[in-house]
Amino acid sequence: MDSFNDVMDAVKAYCKGRVSDASYRVFIQDLNLLNFEGTNIIILEVPNDVVMRFAAARYADLLKEAFASILGFEVELKFVLAAPAPDGGKAAEKPKLDENDLPSGRYEFTFENFIKGPSNQFAFAAAQAVAANPSGAYNPLFIYGPSGLGKTHLLNAIKIEIQKNHPDFNIVYVDCEKFTNETITAIKTATMEQFRQRYRKADVLLIDDIQFLAGKESTQEEFFHTFNTLHNDGRQIVIASDRPAKEIKSLEERLRTRFEWGLTADIQPPDFETRVAIVKRKAELLNLDLPNDVAEYIANHLKQNIRQLEGAVKKLNAYYLLEGIEPCIGVTTTAIKDTLNDSQPIPVTIEKILNEVARTYNVMPSDIRGKKRNANVSAARQMTMYIIREVTGMSMEAIGQEFQRDHSTVVYSIKTMEENIKRDQHLKEMCSDIMKNVRT
Repeated sequence: MDSFNDVMDAVKAYCKGRVSDASYRVFIQDLNLLNFEGTNIIILEVPNDVVMRFAAARYADLLKEAFASILGFEVELKFVLAAPAPDGGKAAEKPKLDENDLPSGRYEFTFENFIKGPSNQFAFAAAQAVAANPSGAYNPLFIYGPSGLGKTHLLNAIKIEIQKNHPDFNIVYVDCEKFTNETITAIKTATMEQFRQRYRKADVLLIDDIQFLAGKESTQEEFFHTFNTLHNDGRQIVIASDRPAKEIKSLEERLRTRFEWGLTADIQPPDFETRVAIVKRKAELLNLDLPNDVAEYIANHLKQNIRQLEGAVKKLNAYYLLEGIEPCIGVTTTAIKDTLNDSQPIPVTIEKILNEVARTYNVMPSDIRGKKRNANVSAARQMTMYIIREVTGMSMEAIGQEFQRDHSTVVYSIKTMEENIKRDQHLKEMCSDIMKNVRT
């Protein structure tokens, strides 16, 4: 099966339902995917000058949207006129790929596909508990954290799990912007009763990006009464936000307090091991054979959110599908350079980390490298190994060589520090301060 043709067929199918039949036949039907250049440039072949002018002027945005939907990342388009094959011969065939190697579309947002780690374990467990027992102990469940870390995934997973276990439940999933727009439309069209019935008859209400309620008085008023009705009737409410309820400005206090009635769970950026696991899982879902060094390279360079990691894997998959290029470090460097831009972290040396930890713990750097085993030096050594792993992405074997410790000692030190940080807020803040200092 021709991978270029299959991608183009999917793009055409995406466009077909969004333009008139006549426009599709004249301007889109005969487009061909000719090549893929650089990191995101699609070369489209057009049959004549008329299509060249109209496709570029009228349909470029739609085509970009279609390619982004199929490939998983934004693209730029170049249009070229079709040229006859030299000497009347057949045009060169493009690489053939098995049907199973084609893009699989959106990942299914299930609990099984959610990669757990220290940064999201609590939120994951809370979401599972709600899905297993709607309207139980955690009502509402309020999940917050920066964009792209899996809040929407958890909301969808809750919905899927409840639908599976309670097929008769009326489950309403909505983002706050849509809820706001529907409120405005209902007010304008005098259809508030129908609007209220839709939301207040739900057995489960899942609402994403609740921070968009800020400053919208009419919507806040409507959501307040919707919340009260559902909560009083023992219906489950799950809310996602990019910040804690107390930090949503211009949010009425009566809503803020209600959001805090149940359980609040936060999601933070994933650690190195979790990022590697996410990259490998995304590659697995795409049937992409990704070497370990490539997965670790991506995880070490893209640390802000899961969407970046997913986008990098999708781009590598596109390179493989469209050009037959196997994933490797060189290709990966090219694939993620646009994502990195100015967010590339300042290089951090081991010595800088060592000196900062030594200063914080009031010990000598040589003590941390040495054999001393008193409690303070041992704690400083564990902190140093943990931060080196977290900030630089250095392998545990390499850290062991640096400190002349065996692999099991490094693993124990890092795991111990991870557990201590989860239990000790003061230690967590100290670690955060050290990381901040070594990155500046």
